[in-house]
Amino acid sequence: MKILIVNNTQIPAAKYGGTERMIWWLGAALQRLGHQITYLVAAGSSCPFAKILVYNPTVDISKQVPDDIDVVHFHFQVNNFTKKPYLVNVHNNPAYGDLLDQNSVFVSANHAARYGGTAFVHHGLDPDDYPKPDLSKKRIHTHFLAKAAWKVKNVKGAIDVATQSGNKLIVLGGTRLNLTMGFRFTFNLNVRFKGMVDNDKKAVVLNSSKALLFPVLWHEPFGLAIIESLYYGCPVFGTPYGSLPELVAPEVGILSNSSSVLAEGLKSVADFSNQLCHDYAMENFTVQKMAQKYLQLYERVMNGEKLNAGAPTLQAANTVKYLPWNR
Repeated sequence: MKILIVNNTQIPAAKYGGTERMIWWLGAALQRLGHQITYLVAAGSSCPFAKILVYNPTVDISKQVPDDIDVVHFHFQVNNFTKKPYLVNVHNNPAYGDLLDQNSVFVSANHAARYGGTAFVHHGLDPDDYPKPDLSKKRIHTHFLAKAAWKVKNVKGAIDVATQSGNKLIVLGGTRLNLTMGFRFTFNLNVRFKGMVDNDKKAVVLNSSKALLFPVLWHEPFGLAIIESLYYGCPVFGTPYGSLPELVAPEVGILSNSSSVLAEGLKSVADFSNQLCHDYAMENFTVQKMAQKYLQLYERVMNGEKLNAGAPTLQAANTVKYLPWNR
């Protein structure tokens, strides 16, 4: 099968780049299965296992799709595309009133349901892209892994949980002084900030972490940080919003919108098995599983099937900016 993967950013991702890493892993897995992969991505991209075409946002997308492609996998919304069978991944939370393409694919069951859709595929990581975990290593801190400047990620809540439970916290994805979305300076010296890091540096932190603190204040579409942390044997302590209840089973974490409940649970973090958390990630969230599910969807659209009964759209307007968080 000749598969075109389209995104409007550069690959490979140097540090974070969640979507960029997902399309890289997916393309590599599909190529290993014998499919021919082409990327249509931003200028400056490179890839050793696939052909690169440069995406031009000023040119009609149909004119940029080669004639010999069998199926197109978009990672942003498109309008009136009819040249080839296609699907459209939704990675974010589109606004109320936005009509999405009928072939939209969401990244969790909750994500799909909130938009009246049914098609979804969980993300899966590529273990070969990470240093191998040492599950016997001593755990000495907790970690937060997200863009700390985004208030919906709730780094303040993570700091509260760590402080209340008597744990050190390492923040990956933020700095002590942040002016991006209002003024924030963290005085708590029990917290260390490491900014954006690559997979090798991230692995060092996660492999010595007791747990991921992930108290998000929105409906998280998926949360790559969750499966990365589980891969390194870290249970997840987060809020019960968005994808989290379907990703975090009771044996690998605790979900609550109360900092005191999470802090109390964190005091007994040793009750969780690092090996079980790793095995859970490997059983449920690998790129091999993700690739097989997308292949099934490619076959469906190539057979002329629509992936959702209608055009997905957010079923209920958001009435609050941030979901409840009780300190």
